[in-house]
Amino acid sequence: MSESLTIYKLIVLYMLRKVKFPLSYAQISEFILGKEYMTYFSLQTVLSELVESEHITVDTKSNTSYYTLTHTGEEALIYFKNRIPRSFRSEIDLYMKENYQKLKDASSILSDYYKNTAGEYSVHCRVKEKYTDLIDLTISVPDEAQAQSMCLKWNQKCQSIYEFIMKELL
Repeated sequence: MSESLTIYKLIVLYMLRKVKFPLSYAQISEFILGKEYMTYFSLQTVLSELVESEHITVDTKSNTSYYTLTHTGEEALIYFKNRIPRSFRSEIDLYMKENYQKLKDASSILSDYYKNTAGEYSVHCRVKEKYTDLIDLTISVPDEAQAQSMCLKWNQKCQSIYEFIMKELL
């Protein structure tokens, strides 16, 4: 089990290295569980151990966990990449190539909310392109249900909202 757990960890590190931006738990698990590389419980163990050993970091926003490769993880991958079976690397490479833009878009549209000092909820919505925010918007709402709803809708409507604002302001 120890050898396969090591390979599982390397697979996750390899995936994160291929994209160079954070991947959500859903994005990682969709590929790994879909290919049946490991079970749900093995994936939970792998991610937890990689975070604990500081090979990856996790950032949680709106109940979504985003994982990023660290320098330590990068170094481990450089030394042990050849332990990942070539067929696995090829499948990951192909998947990342075919789904890169979809994965990147999902990581570029961000929304989160938090309780502010006035006792209301601040909804923070962003769209990033490379290293720049195209739009960064914070709106206060009176209750958590509205904040959750706005976060969910932001992913679907951010483009039309951005276009509307640009049209109105220019």
